[in-house]
Amino acid sequence: MDTINENPNVAKQRHGCVTAWLVLMIIANSLTAMTYFFSSEMITKNLSMDVSNSMIILLGIICIANVIFSVMLFQWKKLGFWGFIITSIGAFIINLSIGLGIVQSLFGLVGIAILYGVLQIKKDNIPAWDNLE
Repeated sequence: MDTINENPNVAKQRHGCVTAWLVLMIIANSLTAMTYFFSSEMITKNLSMDVSNSMIILLGIICIANVIFSVMLFQWKKLGFWGFIITSIGAFIINLSIGLGIVQSLFGLVGIAILYGVLQIKKDNIPAWDNLE
């Protein structure tokens, strides 16, 4: 039984922790994208492996996509969550292909579980996940 949106006059609400997490994701992905685009030399120096510019640019584009998906979650779009799954899998594959270890590569997939868990936090006894369209 779907009890969401039975009363169209009741505005959707999310817990403050959910809002804080989405803001953190926007800030972190924005800063990471800027680092990929404007400080790629620093990244390649710190990795101690040869990473092509195309891979760095691709990772920056993934970060921009994650910003867009975070905004979609702010707008109650479940597609934003599914977008995070796709970009996380893409980043996992890229990280493995450039030679990062499996543990470091899997770290990005943990973010999906954290995001899903955060979306389960309830506001007025309704998890944010249930409010997503």
